[in-house]
Amino acid sequence: MGLFKKIKKAAVLSAGALMLSSLVIPYASADRGNENKAQVKTAPQLSVTSKDILTINGKEYKDLNDNGKLDKYENWDLPVNVRVKDLVKQMTLEEKAGMMLISSHYMGNSRSCPDTGGFITCEQDTVSTTNRWSVPGQQFHTFDPPIVEASAATKGIQERNLRYLIIRDNPSAKDLATWINELQKIAEDTRLGIPVVMTSNPRNHAGNLAFGFSEASGQFSVWPGELGLAATRDADLVKEFGEIAAKEWTSTGIRKGYMYMADVVTDPLWNRINGTFGEHPDLASEMIYAVVKGFQGDELGKHSVSLTTKHFPGGGARQDGHDPHYEWSKFNPYPTEGSLYKYHLPSFKAAIAAGTTSIMPYYAYPSNEYSVPQLKNGEEFEEVGFAYNKRLITDLLRKELKFEGYVNSDTSIIYAMPWGVENLTKPERYAKAINAGTDIISGEADPADLIKAVKEGLISEKRIDEAVSRLVTEMMELGLFENPYVDPNNAQQIADDPASQVKADEAHRKSIVLLRNDQTTLPLTDEKVENIKLYVEVFSSGSSAQSRTADLKKSITQYDSSITVVDKLEEATHALVYAIPNTVPDRPDVPLSVALNAETGINVDRIKEIEEAVPTILTVNMTSPWLIGEIEENAAATLAVFGVKAEALVDVIRGKFAPTGKLPFTIPADQEAINNNNGDVPGYDEDSSYVYRDKNGNAYGFDFGLTYDK
Repeated sequence: MGLFKKIKKAAVLSAGALMLSSLVIPYASADRGNENKAQVKTAPQLSVTSKDILTINGKEYKDLNDNGKLDKYENWDLPVNVRVKDLVKQMTLEEKAGMMLISSHYMGNSRSCPDTGGFITCEQDTVSTTNRWSVPGQQFHTFDPPIVEASAATKGIQERNLRYLIIRDNPSAKDLATWINELQKIAEDTRLGIPVVMTSNPRNHAGNLAFGFSEASGQFSVWPGELGLAATRDADLVKEFGEIAAKEWTSTGIRKGYMYMADVVTDPLWNRINGTFGEHPDLASEMIYAVVKGFQGDELGKHSVSLTTKHFPGGGARQDGHDPHYEWSKFNPYPTEGSLYKYHLPSFKAAIAAGTTSIMPYYAYPSNEYSVPQLKNGEEFEEVGFAYNKRLITDLLRKELKFEGYVNSDTSIIYAMPWGVENLTKPERYAKAINAGTDIISGEADPADLIKAVKEGLISEKRIDEAVSRLVTEMMELGLFENPYVDPNNAQQIADDPASQVKADEAHRKSIVLLRNDQTTLPLTDEKVENIKLYVEVFSSGSSAQSRTADLKKSITQYDSSITVVDKLEEATHALVYAIPNTVPDRPDVPLSVALNAETGINVDRIKEIEEAVPTILTVNMTSPWLIGEIEENAAATLAVFGVKAEALVDVIRGKFAPTGKLPFTIPADQEAINNNNGDVPGYDEDSSYVYRDKNGNAYGFDFGLTYDK
């Protein structure tokens, strides 16, 4: 083995430590002279808190299993596949099973884990007896016995062997980094020293939130929603967004993203449209390719955030908009010949081409009753949820589409949403999913049933090893075995970098779509604005409209003091109406709707009253393809936004930026058009009567958008 030297760890990370610089043990590679540079592997930066450093032939390695010698999995000089094989061979079944679960996790002293006595880690389980996605009386409404949705930190990592954790809190970057360091310390202090992979849903977008579209926002640079990014039509900017966000995320220790949605919009009633890149498979493909490249880079490394693209093979195919989180809508319909391959799969092909590490199947099962044949050989679907569906996971995704990463189930398919396999026992459900090709199960924090499935012979250890090998490969490629720790102060500095928000603000301006501009109402030039008194009102549900109105008025006047904002409509010469509709909750006995009314939080009569009084600039937050006809026809100008900063909106209204955005989906003409919609076909390919046309005859279809006359 050559010269061997054992160096004791430099320092121990205390429970409240905020800095990690004392733990970083860098190794500068020696001069290799005239050796082929392609064969030179730069020594990584190492960090430890409880394990030792080994020095061998002048190089340093972490003794992660405390055996005093260099194991292959500890040797960063070796190929990843060699290291992975060695580690998996050393792991017990219990350690492998724990790694194959990913579950929510909470900080100490958070809303979900209060009263932790000042400790930043949460040391109590979150146990649930009720399925929050269900309603009383349904089969899966009650959990008996209760399930562990989130584990206590130390018990979860050291006893349950969990290594994939989903962040559900929104602290500052500094606090987030400090917390994640503590979790990594707990993981290092285990038998094999396997690090944790901290995961999050999107954290950088403005806009309405639902179903975990955006776990948090405001702590990092704030960008338009995904639909807004699609509206920019600027793939280079979207890639740059990914690069900036990845820098912010990795600085805090977040290394995996549950994102982005490659689903295309084919049912305007679906409540998850806000998280997509629109209705056209070409646009969705371009955006998903760019964002994967931005976050991951050309290959995974220490600066990457590894992405999980979802929801295979496309969640947009819906029946009356209802989502398969719920038992009353647990299937995907494909009533149109060729729709699966034509509309829903291309964006997943793009994600695979970009190198996405993981793909998440949706909850739904493919329904033969509501579909025409879609598979290439004309065979019927197996009517089990996509994560359980071997024909679609192993045959279609892996063999046909050539996906080589790992498959990550959606949350709680075993206990809460086991669609198509309801009659199987819990160990049998694990076996069905894993044997179908799913590698990691989301939403579960207790591996007991998975271990039972293996011990009962329902899953082979060979298949377990295959899944774990894919997961360990991700960890090693991300560099987590060498240095999982971060500097909290540096994380906060990166999060606060004003240059990142400058670039995000460019995206906000580019995301705004000008739909109509009668008699050149816009822009409000310097010459015009001198004589304008602007009335501002925000429309949204509940009591938030009043506070949002006050916030918008304040933002406008602080950003552009030349605009005179008045409090009374009778004092105004012009008005700015900002409509922020809310989606109708998905319930079995309530039809979903994109109409603008009290149910969606919009006082249509009041908006029409304002439009009749003064020339009105109508702005609609288009988180869904809302039926805007009744409030749009009398506006002087109409703008579509997708989660936008007020300052960017002012720049467009004032003419400091000429609008360039294009609609990422088709706005339907009316309810009849929606009723006649095929739930698996996007609006641009529907009959011409589907699209809404304004009083000037313009069709508000996919890719429509005006700008100012020169």
